Amino acid sequence: MRIYLVGGAVRDELLGRIVKERDYVVVGATPEQLLKQGYQQVGKDFPVFLHPKSKEEYALARTERKQGQGYTGFVCEFSADVTLEDDLRRRDLTVNAIAKADDGSLVDPYGGKQDLDNRILRHVSEAFSEDPLRILRVARFAARYHYLGFTIADETQLLLTQMVNRGELNTLTAERIWLECEKSLDDGAFAEFLNVLAQLGALNAISPALANNWNNELYQQLKNRYAYAQSQEITDKSLLFAQATSSLTADDIKATSETIRLPNDVRDLSLQLNAHQATLTSKRISAEQLLTCCNQLDLWRRPERFTGLLLALEVANCGVFNNKKKLIKATDAAKTINPQQFIAQGIKGAQIKTALENARLEIFKDYFS
Repeated sequence: MRIYLVGGAVRDELLGRIVKERDYVVVGATPEQLLKQGYQQVGKDFPVFLHPKSKEEYALARTERKQGQGYTGFVCEFSADVTLEDDLRRRDLTVNAIAKADDGSLVDPYGGKQDLDNRILRHVSEAFSEDPLRILRVARFAARYHYLGFTIADETQLLLTQMVNRGELNTLTAERIWLECEKSLDDGAFAEFLNVLAQLGALNAISPALANNWNNELYQQLKNRYAYAQSQEITDKSLLFAQATSSLTADDIKATSETIRLPNDVRDLSLQLNAHQATLTSKRISAEQLLTCCNQLDLWRRPERFTGLLLALEVANCGVFNNKKKLIKATDAAKTINPQQFIAQGIKGAQIKTALENARLEIFKDYFS
C-alpha cells in the first residue's frame, strides 16, 4: 500500500499558495485494509475514507467510466490493481493530476508541473469532455489563477467551446451551477469567472440576460467593485453576487434566481439593490422616498437589510457614497420611534400606524428636504 498527496494541495504548494485542504490517494489497497486500520468510510459506493486522527480524505485509486448523461453519469471502479497513473488520468486538468510521495518526489505522468510553470490550464485526456461540470470548473480555475497569468490551452478552449455548443451545460442542475458560483465568489475572482464563461459562450448557464449585457465595460466595472470589496475584507456572498446583477431588471434577476437556484438571501439583496439604488444614491433624496424605501425593506423589524444594502451600495460606488452617513443618522433616529409612545397618548387602532408614519417622516425631513 502506497499513499500520495494529490490534486489541489500539490498544485497550490507548487504555486506557493496556502494549502487549505489535503487529499490523498491510496494505491494497492482494499477497503477492508483501511477499515482495519481505523479509517472511516464515507458513503457506500465511493471509496473515500477519513483518516482516524487527522480526518483528512484518503481515496482508493480508481477509474471512472461514463454511463449516462450529465456530470453524475459515471461508474466508479476501484481495486488494488488500479495504478496511480490510472487514477491521475481521470482528473480534469494536468495541473490537478500531480501526485507527491512521502519522500517529496513528484509523480507527474501528464506534464502538470510544466504546465504550472508555463501557466497553462490543459485537459488531461479526451475523457474530459464526458463531464459538463468541467466547463464551470475550468472557468473557476482560470479566474482564480488569472492574477498569476494562467490561460486556458487552445486545445482545451476548443474542447470547452464544443461542449458548450452541444448544450452540455443543460444537464447540470441549478443547485450545482450555484455551487460553482459560490466557490468563485469565495475565491474573490467572480468577475474573471463570468468573463471566462462569456468567452466560452457559457454565460447563459448563469443568466441569459447577463450574457446579453456582457461587455468589457461591465467586466472592468465588476473587477473594480470586487477589488474594493477585497480591500475592505467584504466577503458576504449576497452582497458580492448583487454586484453582478445590478445592471439587470428585476424580472431578469428573478429569472436568474430560478436558473441557478439562488438562495433567498442572495436573491433578495440583488432585488433590493435593483429597486433602491437610484433613490438612495440620488443627489436629492426626498423624505417621502426614503420612508417608502424603509417601509419596503421593513427597516423597523429587519434593520440588517438596510445595513446590507448600504454596504452593497458602497461596493458599487467603490467607496463610501455621499448619502451614507446621513442615511445612517436619519434611520437611526427614526428607529427610536415606537408604537408605545402613541398608545400612551391614547391613540388606538389604525391611527397608531399613521402616527408612526408621520413621526418618522418628520425625522426624515430634518435630514432630507
